[in-house]
Amino acid sequence: MKRILAAGIFLFMAILAPQGCGRRSGIEVKGSDTMVNLCQAWAEVYAREHPSANISLTGGGSGIGIAALINGDTDIAAASRKMTKEELLQAQAKGMNPQEFIVARDGLSVIVNRANPVSRLTIAQLSDIFTGKVTNWKEVGGKDQKIVALSRDRSSGTHVFFLEHVLRSSDPKAEYASSVLMLPSSQAIADEVAGNTAAIGYVGMGYVDLSRHKPLATAGDADSPYVEPTERNVLNGAYPIARPLYFYTPKEPQGAVKDFINFVLSAEGQKIVLKQDFVPVRGT
Repeated sequence: MKRILAAGIFLFMAILAPQGCGRRSGIEVKGSDTMVNLCQAWAEVYAREHPSANISLTGGGSGIGIAALINGDTDIAAASRKMTKEELLQAQAKGMNPQEFIVARDGLSVIVNRANPVSRLTIAQLSDIFTGKVTNWKEVGGKDQKIVALSRDRSSGTHVFFLEHVLRSSDPKAEYASSVLMLPSSQAIADEVAGNTAAIGYVGMGYVDLSRHKPLATAGDADSPYVEPTERNVLNGAYPIARPLYFYTPKEPQGAVKDFINFVLSAEGQKIVLKQDFVPVRGT
């Protein structure tokens, strides 16, 4: 794994041709903070191969991207979660027929400071930490030190995925404790963990820097093997906190939007997925 510097909120490049929604001069991609560096890498390579290409990229969270899609304000919503039934109904009420594309896979990595002696936790232990049942590292084999739990904010698909698949693994009504710090980006979590020996947070694999972070091996329960968040373990299904990464379009993509998505799903585009420390969905 490698460190990836956070992308700026906006990335502007030159532009290809009229896009799917017909009101903007270029391709707009909005949404997932987890995917923003990956989308930037795709856009940069695509623009080099298409010198007239212009792609505008905005991060901020999956919920923001999906809301923009429903409101007709983006050509592609990048999301680290599926659209909900309610979101699909809202889009359909506006005459849209959202199309879903799985463009990569990710192992959601739980990270701690490299000075932290804890190296593995079960899903139940993670749930207890983020719901506030466990508040000191000594309760899970660490030092006598208060835990500083970090989460993405509520607009994030990563926040929602971790809530549904970790916190609610045994209690469907579980919620983040009020003591959990909600941060605006994956890079903010990565930076805080790197400088705080008491911190624990979760980020996409592409944000893990082994020189600054310790990714924890995770087990589904106490009787299951502990598995590290690696590309191989995500691909073979062994890692328990893995997920697809999505592109959504308001209708069947055409023109420049279709061409860009085809590039993303091509062997070349999927090689970029590997370089960004995510897991490809197609052979490279």
